[in-house]
Amino acid sequence: MNTNWLPVVGWVGGLCLLGSSLTAAEPAALPERDARLREPWTYNTPRTFPSIVTKDQWLSRREEIRRQILFSAGLWPMPEKTPLDAQVFDRTEHGDFSVEKVYIRTMPGFYLAGNLYRPLGKGPGPFPAVLNPHGHWSRGRLEDTAQGSIPARCIHQARMGMVAFAYDMVGYNDTQFADATQEAGYNYHRRFGTRPEDLLWNVNLMGLQTWNSVRALDFLMSLPDVDARRIGCTGASGGGTQTFILGAIDDRPAVLAPTVMVSHSMQGGCSCENMPGLRIEYSNMEIAAVPVPKPQIFVAATGDWTRMFMTVEGPAITSIYRLFGAESAARYTVLPFGHNYNQTTREHVYAFLAEQLLKQTDPQLTRERPYPAATNLDLRVFARRPRPADTLSIQGLSDQWKAQSRRQWEGLRPVGPASHSLYVQTYEPAWRCMLQVETAPKVIHQTLGQQTVGDFKSTRLAIGRPGRGDRLPALWIAPAERKPQGAVVLAHPGGKQAFVDAQGQPRGLALDLLKRRLQVLLVDTFQTGELYDAEVAKKRAQQVELFFATYNRTDAQERVQDLITASVFFRQQTRQPVVLCGVETAGWWALLAAPAVQAVAADFNGWDASDEPTLLRPEVFVPGLQRVGGLAGVALLAAPRPVLVHHTGGRLAAKPLENAWRGLRKGGNLTLQPAAISDAQLADWIARTARNL
Repeated sequence: MNTNWLPVVGWVGGLCLLGSSLTAAEPAALPERDARLREPWTYNTPRTFPSIVTKDQWLSRREEIRRQILFSAGLWPMPEKTPLDAQVFDRTEHGDFSVEKVYIRTMPGFYLAGNLYRPLGKGPGPFPAVLNPHGHWSRGRLEDTAQGSIPARCIHQARMGMVAFAYDMVGYNDTQFADATQEAGYNYHRRFGTRPEDLLWNVNLMGLQTWNSVRALDFLMSLPDVDARRIGCTGASGGGTQTFILGAIDDRPAVLAPTVMVSHSMQGGCSCENMPGLRIEYSNMEIAAVPVPKPQIFVAATGDWTRMFMTVEGPAITSIYRLFGAESAARYTVLPFGHNYNQTTREHVYAFLAEQLLKQTDPQLTRERPYPAATNLDLRVFARRPRPADTLSIQGLSDQWKAQSRRQWEGLRPVGPASHSLYVQTYEPAWRCMLQVETAPKVIHQTLGQQTVGDFKSTRLAIGRPGRGDRLPALWIAPAERKPQGAVVLAHPGGKQAFVDAQGQPRGLALDLLKRRLQVLLVDTFQTGELYDAEVAKKRAQQVELFFATYNRTDAQERVQDLITASVFFRQQTRQPVVLCGVETAGWWALLAAPAVQAVAADFNGWDASDEPTLLRPEVFVPGLQRVGGLAGVALLAAPRPVLVHHTGGRLAAKPLENAWRGLRKGGNLTLQPAAISDAQLADWIARTARNL
């Protein structure tokens, strides 16, 4: 330890002011080392279920999970539901059931194909209905083997007296893009949403399949022979993922049966089961509990990642049902098989569907009987008719989705109080999901030492959020003899040492601020200053990647949270308004944090906010940023609070920002400067702003 630093045991003399505002740290201890400096999580990282003790606690968390799924899927705000233009044709009858071919337009230029199985000899209906998404079987919805048969389960559902709709995953069988050059299947399935730029828009395969499930449900509920109050959904493996994701975001299914998927130890290994931000805070266990108190059955297997369902996942999910007095509505069993949706598993699900949707418990009804082989059913939709002429290519659909997102944002840009309120209502939740931030965290601290350097008193601190594992090195500097007239959090990509010399003497912008009777908090954000770890940096080198972003915050996301945490801490301790100021690249982090703080001064670093290669730079990469209108869209959420952005080079969209601040009659609170301004000019603006907050 530097011998110039002394442990703090009390406050006397010139330190009285600083000490009187530094309230005691809470007993909850910060970790000795920032726990975020760890191996990145993957889909195989074991997860634990959170402690949820009240119904209200779960209801709040449930809404957070729903929002996160929708934002990660590129579905917040929701796309327009355009006409399905459903085509149902080539009906064939097979005694007690019929089969038809179907394709629907889930969005302009994209067509979802499948087969509709209906009961025969059971009257006109209306009947219950079941959605049947499939997993990664080699033949998709046509799979008909001992381990899993989609036709078998749909045929038996129809024989029981239910309408069944089996539909493709993207890239399988008949659900293809215009540029398909090979027979559809698993490899082709994974080609959508694979460009790095897609991560900026949350355009991804899982989002597309989630939207397809929503539209498949729309189609099923539109049929005159379907009872829209009695809808179920079931699938295995990847189809199980589609089932519990649909159940989490859509209240219309009455019952759900996701099989051999929900696990604490494996979250899904295909790109169609992963999307940015989805599992940073939540696991599949929590997502599967969202539909509570609706009836669900989970069938697991001893030979796959669901083998511990009786002791881990099942009790965890049931604990939430218990809070709602609906413990019996969550059922689960583990069968002695490998990964499957075989006849035994299917019959467990048939019995559940019969009880819930048909109000019948006759075991004869749920015992599977011989059925025609899939090869004899003529199930291919486009075998004898051309694909619709307006079918888009992979790139075409990606571009269209992004254009739609851009139109949604432009249509909501605020120009006055009412439109700003709607804008915040829509995009503030998206901003929180994008950054994975706590906006009003509880903050604890440890006081490590103090020293006097010239006219200033300095206190070394560690700050963080209880239970979150963060430990931020910080330096609080204040005038020794004069009462500070404002507070500033300063951030730099090089950490707090950018603002002090080797002797601890403040320099540069920090010194200019102190001379203006402001107190400053210098902070080392994640992977900067004292927190930089070269080995951790190597392990996190591939951040612009779908699977990394699904399970881990990027460096920029972590740093934005750190700046919010530091700002909350400083405001609580000083009881003064706080201005957040970011220098160089840290200016981007500060601007990203703007909706959560009182005022921001941000160095734009001369970069181009509309240039996607710039947005993909690891020091500023935030998945989904374009989905909220980019940095300009984030800044709009801070209106009408004081915001200064300098060194923009004219590359930050000024007009929407100026219109918003003027519309709120606070045009003077926004300052945009194309050129970099001096430390003295910046300190003047911060001082004026701090005194007027």
